Amino acid sequence: MFGISFSELLLVGLVALVVLGPERLPGAARTAGLWVGRLKRSFNAIKQEVEREIGADDIRRQLHNEHILSLEQEARRILNPNSATPDPSTTPGSEPVAPATAAVISEAPAAPTAPADAPQPASTEPTQPPRAP
Repeated sequence: MFGISFSELLLVGLVALVVLGPERLPGAARTAGLWVGRLKRSFNAIKQEVEREIGADDIRRQLHNEHILSLEQEARRILNPNSATPDPSTTPGSEPVAPATAAVISEAPAAPTAPADAPQPASTEPTQPPRAP
């Protein structure tokens, strides 16, 4: 990770042996190991906290996006009343509509009809020739 090779570690160990001596080297190694362990635990705790916060931010962002999407759908539904919406007379929370008005609202033509003299579209089914008796 830091680019320290085995030969560099061996050199540090030899310098520590010369400086500290053989009596204090095991205690110094133990103390150094404890400090390294504490640092690792601290970094892992910080890392987990950051990941937890990032996850919470993602959840907040997703909820915010869903809220905006629902507001957008509501605005579309309000601005485009001709879309496929439920009958206003049966919508909860809406004002009651007179039965005659509700009947007029629900009686929309199913499909536009063509005039009788208009040419009919060609059929996509294959035609069979007439049979000879």
